[in-house]
Amino acid sequence: LPRRGVAVRVAVSAPSAKAPLDDLRALERSGAAVRAVDLPRLTGGVLHTKFWLVDGVHLYVGSANMDWRSLTQVKELGAAVYNCSCLAQDLGKIFEAYWALGVPDASIPAPWPDNYSTAFNMETPLELALNDTAAAVYFSSSPPPLCAAGRTQDLDALLSVIDGAEAFVDVAVMSYLPTTEFSRPERFWPAIDERLRKAVFERGVRLRLLAGCWRHSRASMFPFLKSLAAVADNHTHYDVEVRLFLVPASAAQARIPFARVNHHKYMVTEKAAYVGTSNWSGDYFERTAGSALVVAQPGGGAGTFRERLQDVFERDWSSQYSVDIGDAESWGSRCGPR
Repeated sequence: LPRRGVAVRVAVSAPSAKAPLDDLRALERSGAAVRAVDLPRLTGGVLHTKFWLVDGVHLYVGSANMDWRSLTQVKELGAAVYNCSCLAQDLGKIFEAYWALGVPDASIPAPWPDNYSTAFNMETPLELALNDTAAAVYFSSSPPPLCAAGRTQDLDALLSVIDGAEAFVDVAVMSYLPTTEFSRPERFWPAIDERLRKAVFERGVRLRLLAGCWRHSRASMFPFLKSLAAVADNHTHYDVEVRLFLVPASAAQARIPFARVNHHKYMVTEKAAYVGTSNWSGDYFERTAGSALVVAQPGGGAGTFRERLQDVFERDWSSQYSVDIGDAESWGSRCGPR
């Protein structure tokens, strides 16, 4: 692209032995500008966001890393929005924050300058038509120190979608843990788990949670998932189901590191859709950079953004690759550390 006169900027997490920047260095030699954001130093997390911005009018946000495995060996989900400068330019403010933090010895401004602020958030979303249907839309961001004035924090956005549900909450996420994962010492972190249980108990909301399952899954995730599923029994009549999605793998595919997993990070209710870039555990919302597209679209009709996301969930939930958390014989040998 640089050879065609297209400016390319890439903000990435600081390199590590597991994630070197060899490919990006090759891009740099071709004319792209690359900045590594040292979030381990700045917040104690990483740059986990995955989005694209094109010409200030098109965008993609979702679960896919910019890695060959994400495009061929990992089950991903994202949202693409075309010809919408208002949304693209607002997401661009989050990118510009990353870009500003990618210079040597950068520090997080407090507060952020006004040009990073937004008018679109949980209280005042942007009202527009998506797929010819009225919608109220905004982008959320994490961690809190990276949120400029007006920007809804990612955890607040996620919890507001749960709180707004009156009929159902469907969640597809690779990792679900009411704890921190990477900070030491690890802490109990029930913010999302409590809100889901509250929705089931107080409002009679149906909850279905489809978690990812692979050799890198934390062993502690499965007892927590079973605990959530145990809210429902023949006496309570609460409507809760938890399943694991097993991505099939041939012998050759099974040897590919960090592949063959359901990497989704989204939620859909009868009123709204949430498409994010973060797993659901504490570090992702407190320390790590992530973003989400939140779309309120309670109107019915096939083809709406919310309805299409619901269709994806229904397909995966009812597929042959989805197994109940209680059926350990189906998943025990494939999930978690050996």
